[in-house]
Order: sequence, then C-alpha cells, then structure tokens
Amino acid sequence: MRILVDMDDVLAETCKKFEEIWKEKHPDLICIPAEQQPFYYFTDCYPKEYAPLIEEIRMSKGIFLSLKPTEGGLEAITEMKSKGHEVFICSSPLTGHETCASEKYQWVRHYLGKEWEKKTLLVPDKTVVSGNILIDDKPEITGIAVPSWEHIFYDRPYNRHITNKRRLTWDNWREVLKL
Repeated sequence: MRILVDMDDVLAETCKKFEEIWKEKHPDLICIPAEQQPFYYFTDCYPKEYAPLIEEIRMSKGIFLSLKPTEGGLEAITEMKSKGHEVFICSSPLTGHETCASEKYQWVRHYLGKEWEKKTLLVPDKTVVSGNILIDDKPEITGIAVPSWEHIFYDRPYNRHITNKRRLTWDNWREVLKL
C-alpha cells in the first residue's frame, strides 16, 4: 500500500508554531489557540486588518525548519514503512516563500534522516500524486486530477465539521488504517 502523509499540522506542528510566534510578537492582540483554530487558513481566523501581520509570520525565513514534530507522527510513519508499506511525505510548499521547500527537506533530514528525503514529495497539487491513502488535515484538496488516493483526515478542529471521511490521530492510526 502506498501511503502519502502531509507535513504541516500532520507531522509538524505548524499551527502551534504560529501561535507561539504570534503571542511573542503581538501579545496585545487576540490569539486563537492552535487546538481551537476554527478555519484551515490563519487569515480566516483573525480580523482582516491582521492579514499583514499573519503574512509576516507565515513568510518568515526559518519557520518551517523550526517546527516541532507532532507527537507520535514520526514513529507512526516509521512503523508503517517497517511493515512493508510505501510511505511518502507529501507536502505543498508555500508559494512565494523563498526557503520553504529547502527548510522542509532539512526538517525531514533532521528528524527522520537522509533516506527520508528521497521519500519526500513537495508538490503544489497533491491530486497528481499516485497513492492509496493521503493523510492530510486540509478540509478539501483540489487540483487538476481526480485523486487516486482516499483522503483520510488527520483530526484538527477546522476539519471536524466534515463527517463523511475517515479520520485519524497518531494515537488511533492503526485501527483507522487497519494496518
């Protein structure tokens, strides 16, 4: 089985890092905790006038390299691979971010080792990647192709309103995937 696993907010804690930086840079402004984020995009969670402040954080050099791993995620994909599954990290680079792609590869090398760099696919359109399963937190994944994979949600507050797809966490992934 070929399993594709998203990086941001699936293997790496992007929302928590944003929250941490936001509190540090803007302690006087409202802050939505990562575990309560109502929408996938940060800009949809805050007043429109905060958009430039949000963009400054999102586009900052080093942010992707500084992400902490999601608890249990690295162990889960390592176990999937050890059971004979083809496992790829499948992530979309942030358009316009000068170092996003290289930082994501560096993050993978740091936390999983050099061999996982070859198993990392950075693509703007995940629908063109072939697989059986895509584990991703994004509520809707669209692109130019009809996906070959089943989209299984990595459980996050902003995707819980969708109930017609399987969802998992790194605590229950074996039961959900039946592996």
